[in-house]
Amino acid sequence: MALIIQKYGGTSVGGIERIRSVARRVIASASKGDRVVVVVSAMAGETNRLIELGKTVSSRSEGREFDVLLASGEQVTTALLALAIEDAGRKAVSFLGHQVQITTSGAFSKARIESVNTDRTLAALKEGYIVVVAGFQGATREGSITTLGRGGSDITAVALGVALKADRVEFYKDVDGIFTADPSVCPDARMLPRVAYEEMLEMSYLGAKVLHPRCVEMARRNGLPLVVRSSLNFNPGTQVVPEEELMEYAAVSGIVCDKNQVKVSLNGIPDRPGILAGVFTSVAEAEINIDMIVEDTASADGRTAVSFTCGSADLAAAEKAAKKITSAYPGSSFAVRSGLNKLSIVGAGMRLHSGVAAKMFTALAKEGVSVYMVNTSDIKVSCLIEAKYSELAVRTLHEVFELGKAPSGRRRAASRGK
Repeated sequence: MALIIQKYGGTSVGGIERIRSVARRVIASASKGDRVVVVVSAMAGETNRLIELGKTVSSRSEGREFDVLLASGEQVTTALLALAIEDAGRKAVSFLGHQVQITTSGAFSKARIESVNTDRTLAALKEGYIVVVAGFQGATREGSITTLGRGGSDITAVALGVALKADRVEFYKDVDGIFTADPSVCPDARMLPRVAYEEMLEMSYLGAKVLHPRCVEMARRNGLPLVVRSSLNFNPGTQVVPEEELMEYAAVSGIVCDKNQVKVSLNGIPDRPGILAGVFTSVAEAEINIDMIVEDTASADGRTAVSFTCGSADLAAAEKAAKKITSAYPGSSFAVRSGLNKLSIVGAGMRLHSGVAAKMFTALAKEGVSVYMVNTSDIKVSCLIEAKYSELAVRTLHEVFELGKAPSGRRRAASRGK
């Protein structure tokens, strides 16, 4: 008898009929003899509605009371699903974050889970209940309600899976699984039956919206199997597994495009020890989440240039920080460029194949796509390009790396390097 965590996102529970459909699917799983814990998000659009509602009475957009407000979205869905399951003839019980004792840090709107008490959940399962848990939320040790940030329900599901020693966590979405690229951009995008944890983690950090990177990392550390499936059909979906379980893979498994990037260039700053520490301390104090960093070679007069990227949401803060930094160094200046996207190719097979980066940049050059910055790891190559070329670039790379075709060769050793 397996213990399964099933997580349903906002679109999967976006209306009463969708909730009834989820109830039937959950009951079908329980009818096979499995113990089922369900984690739900707020109904589609509800969190945004609550944010706007809060803004009508307050100039703040986060904090203790905002977390109390936002957590109510999941409370509604949790209760509705439990009622639907009971109406269909099965016992169900709903728990909010503090009731199932998901203890978090006190960082409101971006809390981190510190511990999960499984006693109440295990007792309910033992009594034959289907347990429905509100995602996205927890509580501090002092009892204050907290939220985990966007995508936090994914984190709740995996944290429960780890604590309960679940056999797997199933994520039900409005897509069939993980694809080689966005199907709306590449009509021949292929669903991947299996993806390595490391590949999924890179894809998540690089802008794929399927799973939250924190939940993937938590699953990887604990060896917890993940499955991404559609809530609209019964297709098997994509399994997220350790790399050693993949019997075959291509050099590139997927292409991700992260939109709305900003490049900030600091020009003519002194090239001496401690300068970069000061620069990025100022950036950190402005609470800007940076991604790529590039430093140019120092010039003959002992000056250099540093560029970094961040999301467009941080544009105003980035301009303010850049102005503050350059004002401290006479003769320096800054420039900010928006309208950029981060294009990435990801694949565990890059460790075993050479020439991947060359193939990528050659293909982009043939299409007249300029590359402004580059960042790499052992399983990814990312570059900054103009947003207007992003769909062309994705389609081009998808074709060049033949991602629309099912892999035919087994894993083989080859020369290393990108």
